[in-house]
Amino acid sequence: MKKKNQLYLECYTGISGDMTVAALLDLGADERTLREALASLPVDGFEIKISRVKKSGLDACDFNVILDHAHENHDHDMEYLHGASQHHEGDYYHEDDHHHESDHHHEDTHHHNIATESNHGCEEIHSHHHDESHSHNHGHAHHHAHRGMREIRGIIGKSAISEHAKETALRIFEILGEAEAKAHGETLETVHFHEVGAVDSIVDIVAAAVCLDNLGIDEVIVPFLCEGGGTIRCAHGILPVPVPAVTNIVAAHGLKLRLTGEEAEYVTPTGAAIVAAVRTSDHLPEEFTVERIGLGAGKRNYRRPGLLRAMLIQEVSDKTDDNNDNDNDNAAIWRLESNIDDTNGENFGYVMEKLLEAGARDVFYSPVYMKKNRPAYMLSVLCVEKDIEVMEHIIFRETTTIGIRRNRMQRTVLDRRIETIQTPFGEATVKICKLPRVQSDLSGKSEEKEEVRCYPEYESVARLCRECGGSYREVYDIVCQAYRDKN
Repeated sequence: MKKKNQLYLECYTGISGDMTVAALLDLGADERTLREALASLPVDGFEIKISRVKKSGLDACDFNVILDHAHENHDHDMEYLHGASQHHEGDYYHEDDHHHESDHHHEDTHHHNIATESNHGCEEIHSHHHDESHSHNHGHAHHHAHRGMREIRGIIGKSAISEHAKETALRIFEILGEAEAKAHGETLETVHFHEVGAVDSIVDIVAAAVCLDNLGIDEVIVPFLCEGGGTIRCAHGILPVPVPAVTNIVAAHGLKLRLTGEEAEYVTPTGAAIVAAVRTSDHLPEEFTVERIGLGAGKRNYRRPGLLRAMLIQEVSDKTDDNNDNDNDNAAIWRLESNIDDTNGENFGYVMEKLLEAGARDVFYSPVYMKKNRPAYMLSVLCVEKDIEVMEHIIFRETTTIGIRRNRMQRTVLDRRIETIQTPFGEATVKICKLPRVQSDLSGKSEEKEEVRCYPEYESVARLCRECGGSYREVYDIVCQAYRDKN
């Protein structure tokens, strides 16, 4: 069985887009892949810098999106965000350690739409001209300030990143869009982003999606988010912390929030949306080993240092692997059920694929009639206990259901093995099952005799049918006969 890549994000000092990217880069995401991905974005007005910095004496990676004057949004300007009065009262710190950058690596910057060369021998990144839906004139900054989902989809769709990274990036933006739309009484399609649609936010979100894809992350564990209080300035004016977009995301996606009581914004909307989009669990394994650690630095300096720690972990367990079909087969299995009357058939098909990919033992649908005589389907998922949380996360995320029933069931499973046998048409794969059978003789005594059954695998039979032109039943019988002849 392929080992799962489990990512644990430790958010004691919050999370933001740039902190996430920095932590993933420090964890081992490929910098060159990221630079090539960002160079393909059809937006301009930015450059990126990847460096080493000190936060509270700890060495961390810093991912910095540097905007030109036309696109600057004051996101890291503490006086702008919190006001000069707080600056004098000392509610946050202007630490010098953030600027103590090392000289040994990651010092090169990428100027988008400007041909640059790395100071450390990396491949030259050439300039590109990107056509956007607006003209690049002196009003350029204003056109970029308010983007909607249509424009965001276009930007991501035209980029040269993997399909999985595109899906992740779009999911993050949709979560942000829904949160902003709820805050302003709009819809996902009519809301126009401010900070969310800014160039640095686009870069942060795409970069996070690319890094997650590059690391091959299968599961993401985020137990909770630590957040501050007070107020902060944004495009809409002075808002309370957590800002409305963050609270909407937390509420909509069941994220756990811990308030620190400090006047600070530790969780940005982008950071919360990333967690909501990729989190698969909020529970750490009881025991685990840490394979790699990444430390990402934030730009703002509050009483708590802006640090996001990312760890690749591996669960330690003495239990039999529940995903091996021949191990622990007679242990209990769980059935998850939900009646759904407002999800279309295509959606159901996609949900089944996702559940099976995540390790479900079986997925099936049963037609049912619900309240008000509505025709619907009951979704049923069979899984082992340790996979319940992952399965429920997929069901809640990919369907319209608001509740899932759980049933623990005992089962009896025959011993079985997979074999490959030679037939007149080529190799075929069969499943061999052993069935204990009790026979009674005339004296009333009983003896146990083992019966062996052969079941050809469907895909194997179908392949042979296509190759030889025979019927399914005919080829199926020939495969069974080949097994009998062999034994």
